[in-house]
Amino acid sequence: MTDQSDIKTDDTAAANMAMAAGDGAPTSAIPPEELSRLTDDIIGALKTVYDPEIPADIYELGLIYKIDIDDSRNVDVEMTLTAPGCPVAGEMPIWVENAVGSVDGVGQVKVEIVFDPPWTPERMSEEAQVAVGWF
Repeated sequence: MTDQSDIKTDDTAAANMAMAAGDGAPTSAIPPEELSRLTDDIIGALKTVYDPEIPADIYELGLIYKIDIDDSRNVDVEMTLTAPGCPVAGEMPIWVENAVGSVDGVGQVKVEIVFDPPWTPERMSEEAQVAVGWF
């Protein structure tokens, strides 16, 4: 489902990944293998957070729009909800912050709820569609 999310690092970390690919860009404070591990672990942590009304995790539901990791390993998450009036709108960002913050090596975590673009069921992965009985 990574294609549905915009997982980014800050400019220098992205440059480090480019450098590792051999294009000569400056390096980041985060080595590429550490950045890859952090990204994988953050996604794994996000997959432990479930929408209480839908039997699927928020990552597979397509609620995570962006993950930014800066050189200090601080993480900004941009996410949405299935509906603006979601009953856990006040709690969900805290759940996400706690899950991502539990990842080894992560600094501060900031979670922002956005509604542009609005969430639609088409953002769900096949795994989430199976979980909700669409297959």
